[in-house]
Amino acid sequence: VNDCLQAQLAKIEELCTGAAYCQFMDLLFPGSIGLKKVKFSTLLEHEYIQNFKILQVAFKKLNVDKIVPVDRLVKGRFQDNFEFVQWFKKFFDANYDGAEYDAFEVRGGIPLGSGDSRGPPAGATHRSQPRPAQNGYSK
Repeated sequence: VNDCLQAQLAKIEELCTGAAYCQFMDLLFPGSIGLKKVKFSTLLEHEYIQNFKILQVAFKKLNVDKIVPVDRLVKGRFQDNFEFVQWFKKFFDANYDGAEYDAFEVRGGIPLGSGDSRGPPAGATHRSQPRPAQNGYSK
């Protein structure tokens, strides 16, 4: 997660904001998420919920058959976030085409995680061509 998104998430529980998943969806399916609406630097539960609503809209648009347990994820408990990130990893692996993506630049240089102050690596670029989702994971 940290390498792909140029982030410094210190623990699984930090995924409770939903922001990382939103950016992963932008990486996998450019244009599926309005990243300007995503709150990357927030500590407020209602903003976490809004991020997950943005994710759910993208899932619906792409016909991804997955119920996002928002009420559990936003509480920041390890087990709930661990189970969801495990599912998301399978989804990511089924859909990622290996294209380069400058996550730090795409989110406007906003840090992601509890200590992200790094800039983008040299040569990273944002992909802009959309493609359909591979929806083999519905659990």
